Formats: sequence, C-alpha cells, structure tokens
Amino acid sequence: MTGKRNWVAAISMVLWLFPLSFAQVTIFNADRIAPEYPVPYGPVKVESVQEVLIRIHSYLDGCTPARLLDPKTNEPVTDFGKIPAGAVIEPGAFRLMSYEWGVTYSGMLLAGQATRDPRFNEYVMRRLDFLTELFVHYAPLMRADPKSPSPIRQVVDPRSLDDSGSMCAAMIKALRAGVAPLGVMPVIENYIAFISGKQFRLPDGTLARTRPFPDTLWLDDLYMSVPALAQMGKVKEEARYYDDAVRQVLQFAERMFVKEKGLYMHGWVQGMDVHPVFHWARANGWALMAITELLEVLPENHPGRARVLDLLRAHIRGLASCQSGQGLWHQLLDRNDSYLETSASAMFAYCIARAINRGWIDREAHVQMVQLAWHAVSARVNAQGQVEGTCIGTGMQFEPTFYYYRPTSVFAAHGYGSVLHAGAEMINLIKSKRPDLP
Repeated sequence: MTGKRNWVAAISMVLWLFPLSFAQVTIFNADRIAPEYPVPYGPVKVESVQEVLIRIHSYLDGCTPARLLDPKTNEPVTDFGKIPAGAVIEPGAFRLMSYEWGVTYSGMLLAGQATRDPRFNEYVMRRLDFLTELFVHYAPLMRADPKSPSPIRQVVDPRSLDDSGSMCAAMIKALRAGVAPLGVMPVIENYIAFISGKQFRLPDGTLARTRPFPDTLWLDDLYMSVPALAQMGKVKEEARYYDDAVRQVLQFAERMFVKEKGLYMHGWVQGMDVHPVFHWARANGWALMAITELLEVLPENHPGRARVLDLLRAHIRGLASCQSGQGLWHQLLDRNDSYLETSASAMFAYCIARAINRGWIDREAHVQMVQLAWHAVSARVNAQGQVEGTCIGTGMQFEPTFYYYRPTSVFAAHGYGSVLHAGAEMINLIKSKRPDLP
C-alpha cells in the first residue's frame, strides 16, 4: 500500500506542476487520428493514371464505331467510291464530329504522347481517316446541290462555332503529330474559312451569337474558336491567325472576366446595362483551356502574349480559391450548394497541370491542388470507363435555377475529352519529377 500511495503522490505532484486539462489530453490523442478523406489524397502514380485512361479508351473504342451503313442492307459500306444514296453513319454512344468529340480526339492525342501507348493515336487515326474519306465523297455533291442528303452535313457546311472550332483544332493537332492523313487539310481549311470569315461578329471583331439575345457572347465560344485559330497560325505560320486568337481572348475578357473573383461570367449581351453574373464551371473550363492552348503555340515575342499569360494566372488564382474540399469544383463556382461537376474539374486539372509543366505558374504552390483534383476526377470514372457527374449540354441564362438543376449523365460527351486531357497532363507532371521514367 505504501508503494501505491507514493505512486499516486508522484502523479499528483506532476499534475500540480504541469496541469493538463481533460480537453488537452483529448486533443493530444486526437492528433493521432487519421483523417477520413472522401477521395484518395496525396501523390499520384503514373500507373494509376494510365489505368484510368486505358479504361476510358476501351469504353469509347467499343461504343463509337466508324462505319458507314448501307440503308437497304444495314451492312457496312466497304467501297467509298460507290456509296449508296441515303447511307448513314452507324449510330454509337457519341457523335464522331461533334465539338465534344473534337476535345476527345485532342485528349486521345495527348494521352498517346504521355503514355506512348499506340492505341490512343490509333483511335484518332481511324476516325479522322473515316471522316476525311466521307468529306472527299460528299463535299462535291453538297456544293453542287446544297440540299443533297449527307451524313456529314455539319463538316461540309458548318453553321456555327460548335460545328467547326473544336474539330478543326483537333484535326490540325493530329496532322502536326503525323496521325491524320494529309488529305484532311481541305477539311481543316473548310472549317477555318467558317470561323474566320462566316461566323457572326460584333463590330470590333469579337465572335458572337444572335441567341438567346442579339449580339450575345457565350464564354464557351473561346474554346470553339481560339485553339483552331492558334493551331492554324502554327501550321500556316501566319500572324493573322494568332492576332485574331489573341483578340478574341482579350475582348472576351474585357467584357466577361470578373477581376474581383478571378472568374468569368457565362454570358454577356451588348446593350444590356446590368448583367446577372453566373460563373458556370464548364464555361470557365472552356475559357481556361482556350487560353492554355493559345499559349502553347503563341510565339514568345507576340505583343499580346504577356496579357494573355496574366489572364491565365489571374483565372487560376480565382479557381484555387473556390476548389471544394473533395477536389472538384461546383457547377456554379462560387455557390457551394450547387453540385460538384466532373468535366469542368477535369479541364481545370489539365490546365493547371499544363501551366505548372510549362513554368507559367509556381509548381509548389499548385501541385497539391492539381493532385487533389485528379484524385477526385479519376474517382468518377466507373469500372466500365464511363465518366460520371458530367453536366449535359447547357445553354446560357441569367437566372440560377437553370444551372443548379441541369442533369448529369455518363452520356454527356463533354466529360471524356476533358478527363483524357487531365490524365495525360498529370502523367507529364509526374514524369517531370521522375527522370527515371521512360
């Protein structure tokens, strides 16, 4: 008993000299509890990224056939010199010539470069070969008779930036990479002729739409025009394309970039005195991707480069301030009660990773941000290779409910190209610190 009393006395003396509250003891113990992250957290491995990209490729390769069907037999047409009247492209889960699929082709090319896996380039090659062959057949027919039936009407006769810009940029990238056939150049020139000479513009040359109001700017149109113009400047070595691309970025930003938040509004209407401001996530993704792709090819000595780079940095600062704790961004970026959206989050991950890799922004200040984003994005690629949580196609409105309740779907094509971009650039980011990797 004496020993026990001495032990109790000793403890009492320690507590008297160094008093600890119950709360303090609890805090010390709590420090040893591991956080329960809702998505993986920490460094990203090349192998895990590649697995996600391959899963997406496998899904898309199986559900986007590049075949023309005879309307009478429903059998594939094998002789493109004898295409029967009324032939149709075999339906798949996604359209091979949509603006979303232009992003997907570009993403496949990046994935091929980053992984050195030939299946990604082969995906692009087969489909661009197919579309080029169809163009060769149908373009003369449609020019002779604009009302003649054609399964590639929007390629031969584009009538919007959605019809032309993204596909044009992807085709030029594929041509420069040696993946597209040389015969694709007439298709490219047909697209760029629409963007440069036929699309409606405001008096100062800003590309615009006539809906839902006259003289309307949609932020989406930066991606539907600028990458194509920039790539054309690169392949033709003509300054006028670079100049037009820079003009679009700066004139859109003058009207639509909200400096206080570092975010863009979605829509702007000439003559409207007060614009209700909605920072739709994917529109901001389109803008950031457009600027990123412009900087990629814009000559270092171009007089507008510094201003474009400043916009990129300011936008990334704004996005950093509203990234969610799960790593994704909200459908309306500054409204945390709107849902977390995949395609925009992937776009941001790609652009921020590319900006780090090119030295446009500080690596240490942003690398954890982009790692967290990739973990969250990749968690939304299901076992079949489908991308979940992507907002469907969306118009422009000046009220919140429209954006809050847009459905999401694995068949919203916008998610696939953006995730391919993000994964490919994450691999480049990891390899930039791993000289031992091939």
